[in-house]
Amino acid sequence: MDLVWTIQSIDSQAIIDILLVALLIFGASFLVRGTQTLLVLRGIIVVMVVIGLLSSILNLVAFNWILRGIITMTTVAIPIIFQPELRRAFERLGRASMGFRQNSITQREMVVNAICQAAGRLSERRHGALIVLERQNRLDEFISTGIQLDSEITPQLLLTIFWPKTELHDGAVIVRGDRVMAAACVLPLSSGRNLGDRKLGTRHRASLGMSEISDAVVVTVSEETGQISVSNGGRMIRRLDATRLSTILLTFYGANPEDASDTSPAESNRLEKLRRWVGLVNREGNIGQ
Repeated sequence: MDLVWTIQSIDSQAIIDILLVALLIFGASFLVRGTQTLLVLRGIIVVMVVIGLLSSILNLVAFNWILRGIITMTTVAIPIIFQPELRRAFERLGRASMGFRQNSITQREMVVNAICQAAGRLSERRHGALIVLERQNRLDEFISTGIQLDSEITPQLLLTIFWPKTELHDGAVIVRGDRVMAAACVLPLSSGRNLGDRKLGTRHRASLGMSEISDAVVVTVSEETGQISVSNGGRMIRRLDATRLSTILLTFYGANPEDASDTSPAESNRLEKLRRWVGLVNREGNIGQ
């Protein structure tokens, strides 16, 4: 009867109140998505709801009083404990409110340019590198395995990370938008079904492995040969220079590849093969194209 009375007593003001609370909860979860804060909040909410229901059903007055105190303390403690994650969340909101578009053409070109500059110089120096560009599939699981950075991507930053004497060079960098989210990340190795060349090293196997389980684009620079490769969809294109790398990355991110400086027939034919490889025409291609 109480439930029926409660439902009948709901008016337009109560509906607006409920919608505002739901919007507030959704906004908070959107801000902290992809962070440890969201996982902890989910756990706390589930525990509180279960305990609250049990105490209400059993009419535990003293326990209800203690529970209200715990909820108040938790509300105060969460912003303190998760201050770094919340700060990054509000920074992300601020960038969005200023008209920052994560997938804008200008941003993509800037990211591609930074990666190509760094890859070219790393290749000349024979410094190994593994750079993962996140697309639609979020890579928080792998970001959490590395050292958190959340820094703007620049060629200088990538060159510093992959300098052999740094602590961060042995692992992958993961890029989200125009930010280097983490370095020294651990990636899964390829299952082996796409390993046409059995002599591929760990970096190339990790590059293929990540491309097999996500839609990420992975750039690899070989420490032994300086060779630049790109992986996506479990396939790899090797023996690239900075110009061809730029063409491929711009193709993946939707820019017009015909604007590239090299428009020779051989390059046009290679680009057509690339388009088929990435699925713009059909799914074709093998390691070592």
